[in-house]
Amino acid sequence: MKQLFYILQSMRPNQWTKNFVVFAALIFSQNIFHRELAAKTVEGFVIFCLLSGMIYIINDIADIENDKLHERKKTRPLPSGRLKVANAWIAALVGSAVGIFFAWSIGLEFFVVVLLFYALNLLYSFLLKKIVLLDVLSISLSFVLRAIGGVEALRSIDQSIQISPWLLICTLFLSLFLAFCKRRHELVNLVAARSHRVSLQEYSPALLDQLVGITAGGSVLAYAIYTIWPDTVDKFGTTNLVYTVPLVLIGVMRYLYLVYTKQKGGSPSKLLLHEKFILIDVLAWIILVVVILSISSGGETTAARPGLS
Repeated sequence: MKQLFYILQSMRPNQWTKNFVVFAALIFSQNIFHRELAAKTVEGFVIFCLLSGMIYIINDIADIENDKLHERKKTRPLPSGRLKVANAWIAALVGSAVGIFFAWSIGLEFFVVVLLFYALNLLYSFLLKKIVLLDVLSISLSFVLRAIGGVEALRSIDQSIQISPWLLICTLFLSLFLAFCKRRHELVNLVAARSHRVSLQEYSPALLDQLVGITAGGSVLAYAIYTIWPDTVDKFGTTNLVYTVPLVLIGVMRYLYLVYTKQKGGSPSKLLLHEKFILIDVLAWIILVVVILSISSGGETTAARPGLS
């Protein structure tokens, strides 16, 4: 029983908040109250949580010797010896097989996205995390694949649902922003991380400051363009989504404040769960988007609607 607990702990449930990106398709396709589509999105979310958990286990197996020397990571189940490597491998293989099987049951397109997500993260665990810039880019592409996966889960029921390239660009920039903030935190505040993470030795505070600024501005700009893009206005029948831009902007600015003034940013998932200002901002954004889309659709939110573009 203890081994099962350690396996679950190694799956890092606190990191599963990253998979909420899957729900973006449900919200922006105006199907949040459509039971069948909502259930399919939840199913996709669970699959991404399971497979990302398996990737974390495999990553810990690959890094077990280095993690034993890390001040914080040495307490994890694998490097501490509480979880046996053999049991970890069995869990990773079985869990991966189960996740991929259920991905196949949703549909071919979703299955392909999940396979790409799984392969990219495996490649990250063994190679890409050692290469400067590619380490962060691969993490960001994982978020983009999650967003696409959310769309394909809905398309398994309604083929008319499409995705906006601007939403994908926004997801890419925002995930790059969070990842570069994390790298900056590690470089500036965590001496141990510099020797533990190979790619971190190739970064500098000045470079990361530039990259943080570029991606912060890019994420807000891409989202703002999406809200007023002709295809978006035609699809939703409203330009009022532009009024959600200030919430995105204040959220990004608050995050920058935490990174540069409070020396935080090492764990985006923890900030999302424990930073009340950002949590309230995200909830306010979700509520405002739902209200705007509900009003624009004349209250017909229970019908399946195409359109993320």
